Amino acid sequence: MDWKLELVAIPVSDIDRAKAFYADKVGFNLDHDHKISDDLRFVQLTPTGSGCSIAIGKGLFDKPVEPGSVQGMQIVVADIEAAHAELTERGVDVSDVQDFPWGRFVFFADPDGNGWAVQQLVTPGG
Repeated sequence: MDWKLELVAIPVSDIDRAKAFYADKVGFNLDHDHKISDDLRFVQLTPTGSGCSIAIGKGLFDKPVEPGSVQGMQIVVADIEAAHAELTERGVDVSDVQDFPWGRFVFFADPDGNGWAVQQLVTPGG
């Protein structure tokens, strides 16, 4: 049996601001934006080429979750330099490229402080 991670909820304080950040600045595809009621709004965005999406909205969590509390979300790309350039051109405040034995990374946060890493995988020893 396959177990596929397909959706991760990200807590944000301003849905429209976060939607604009992820769609317009980071470049995620806007899949859905549905206001079901005054208490429930579901916005789904997906990085290009990804099998996993994020959800932002209202009424997504059973208990209060602090906006900005998610850290360590990670996207993998083939070319970290190109990813850095694209994020910079789109106006994302992104770190310099950082090299580690396990990959090359850049880091950014959404307007609430939810933390993201973008990784280019490297082959050990080469």
